[in-house]
Amino acid sequence: MQTPCVEGKKFEITLFLHNFVRMKRTIIILTIALLSLFAASCTDEKSKEKERNRLFGIETEPYNIERKRVKSGESWSKILDSYGITSQKIIRLDQLTKKVCPLRSIRADNYYTAFTHKDSTNTHLAYMVYEKSITDYVVFSFVGDSVAVRTGQREVERRRKKSSATIESSLWGAIMAAELPYALASEMEDIYQWTVDFFGIQSGDRFTVIYDEKFIDTLSVGIGRIWGAKFTHKGKDIYAIPFVQGGKLQYWEEDGGSLRKQLLKAPLKFTRISSKFSHARLHPVLKKYRPHHGVDYAAPTGTPVRAVADGTVTYKGYNGAAGNMLKIKHPGNLQSGYLHLRGFAKGIKVGARVSQGQVIGYVGSTGRSTGPHLDFRIWKGGRAINPLNIPQRPTEPISKDNRESFERVRSRVIAELEGDVADSVKLTSLEGL
Repeated sequence: MQTPCVEGKKFEITLFLHNFVRMKRTIIILTIALLSLFAASCTDEKSKEKERNRLFGIETEPYNIERKRVKSGESWSKILDSYGITSQKIIRLDQLTKKVCPLRSIRADNYYTAFTHKDSTNTHLAYMVYEKSITDYVVFSFVGDSVAVRTGQREVERRRKKSSATIESSLWGAIMAAELPYALASEMEDIYQWTVDFFGIQSGDRFTVIYDEKFIDTLSVGIGRIWGAKFTHKGKDIYAIPFVQGGKLQYWEEDGGSLRKQLLKAPLKFTRISSKFSHARLHPVLKKYRPHHGVDYAAPTGTPVRAVADGTVTYKGYNGAAGNMLKIKHPGNLQSGYLHLRGFAKGIKVGARVSQGQVIGYVGSTGRSTGPHLDFRIWKGGRAINPLNIPQRPTEPISKDNRESFERVRSRVIAELEGDVADSVKLTSLEGL
């Protein structure tokens, strides 16, 4: 019979051996896991390296690569012939490209990239890539005796930005001074065109905007969605909250009223007011004081003129001192007039229905005029009123059914506009709200 001391020693030895086996098994499992991670990492790195060595989806290693601009007057026949492509292959290529990129559509100053074999004693072309635009390209393949065509798009990365600027003279000037994307000015004008008088911008007005900027590598190629904005105009904060109602994305004020109003603030863009509404203005041609019941917008000849609201054309023609003129009748007993036009847009005739923002004509200097401009007028009940002082009625507001969803979107957008927030708070989708 063994003593308790011997029994205790046997137990300790057994426990030690058991723990050792468990520890050894754990070490083996961890070693396998680490080796797997290392192998996966190596595979991933090889995949990334392979991707880095690809251009337009073509592996670059076997080729010499040459990128050039299309010269004025150059044709694909001339370019491809210089790389040794036969006329028979060019004819086959012409047939293949008719639907995706006709060879005759080549444009001067666009880029093309030639992939020629490194091991060739002469210039043997394998691929030719034509860049139709910053993002779109076409690949012409000349592998062996075959000719093939495919299209592609460069990968565009979207980077979320929040930018602010203070206006000294104009929205465009502020955006240029702050080195922001120029497209931002056009987007902001489109969003606020019913609400902000961009011809009445005051020094000290400011804005903050959240948007996606699009990049190809390090090159900025435009902007994507505007995720929200705040425009401070004449001391008043005007928010732009994106929300989908009735299947259409629109921008709304903080209280749920639509930024879209009955009338546009102005019938054209990128111009200046050269003369305002007056009951006694010194006429620049007649040199006499006469009423001027309109607003003159100085703009280059040919600048598109837009209808300020939905309506019906009631007059189109040449009207003496007014030159080429249009009149449009709108709801609410309103009528708008457009004078001194160079010409009228296609389809514009008496009785035609026009939509708000639709191009109806082009700035000119017809009639009694000292230079290209638009004389814009508004009548209410037949009486001329100042177009710059028209009370604006909003279109349909956020519906009761959408109010709760809108308020959730509004709180997230305003939080981001007013400060730094976590990514989880930022609005990234308007679906399913």
